Amino acid sequence: MKTPTKYVTTLTKEQKEKLKELMRIDPSSRIRMRSHCILLSNRKYSIDEIATIYEIDRDTVSIWISSWEESNFDGLEDKPKSGRPAILDENEKELVIKLIEENPRSVKQVADEVEKQTGKKVTTRIVSRILKGAGKIWKRVRTSLKSKRNEEEFQECKAEIEDLQERADDGDIAIYYFDGAGFCLDPYIPYAWQNKGETIELEAATRGRINVLGFMNTDNNLESFMFEGSIDAHVIIGCFDIFVKTITKKTVIVMDNSPIHKSEEFQECIPAWAKQGLVIKFLPEYSPELNLIEILWRMIKYYWLPFSAYNCFSNLFQSLMDILGSVGSKHRISFS
Repeated sequence: MKTPTKYVTTLTKEQKEKLKELMRIDPSSRIRMRSHCILLSNRKYSIDEIATIYEIDRDTVSIWISSWEESNFDGLEDKPKSGRPAILDENEKELVIKLIEENPRSVKQVADEVEKQTGKKVTTRIVSRILKGAGKIWKRVRTSLKSKRNEEEFQECKAEIEDLQERADDGDIAIYYFDGAGFCLDPYIPYAWQNKGETIELEAATRGRINVLGFMNTDNNLESFMFEGSIDAHVIIGCFDIFVKTITKKTVIVMDNSPIHKSEEFQECIPAWAKQGLVIKFLPEYSPELNLIEILWRMIKYYWLPFSAYNCFSNLFQSLMDILGSVGSKHRISFS
């Protein structure tokens, strides 16, 4: 007899958005996993399918779904465990958070200041645990162009893309995200776990560059093109001409409005592609986070490329070939 299953049948738009955010940025891997589980269940993935994806027991998945049905977001949390009393009370924990917001680069200075103000000696590990519990993570500070963009246009475009993505999830249309990225022998990896007293050294080299153009959807289907030469409008048009022959339904391409994409040669081709079912959706200026293929480039540069790729140009080329060829199988990105 077939084993009965159950699904999370109803999620509001707000719940979906919060679950997606928790899945991407929550410091707890368990909460990230459970959030994804709820989203997958809502998309009619069975308990057995989810258990296979995460290599866990189906009863565990069933418990997660039941906890969500009973308590919603509170059900994603681990149940409180017994242990010794906390060193800092809630007001003192708020002090830790306040101090790190004033000085976000030094946990040691925060620990010293907490001791000065409370008389309690805390380790940097305790401070880090409090910060993680408050949803903070240690990551690189990045420059931002948000102040230059039109926020109203950005939000309007974001809503349009979300609607298009929902239609794609329902099978009405297809939506792909297009962009290009360059890779060279100058390493992109700023940090790595290393032995004390030792330093991983990569030979500095800047000769040789590989440019990659790609069309990717949220199911990790990727059509990519690699070039050792420069990229111009004619090259991009050639890639679009190849890609349009593969589509089987109306397909929307989300892409930025860089000068090369706004060139006369490219613009002249848009009507002909539209007749074949391919429609271009240009993003507002300074809105790279709306182009989901940007995530792929970051994953390749900072996580998937092995150190050996930087030893020589042929290694870099082969490593990129291997990674691009295994996107969707060995290498996957969760866009849920």
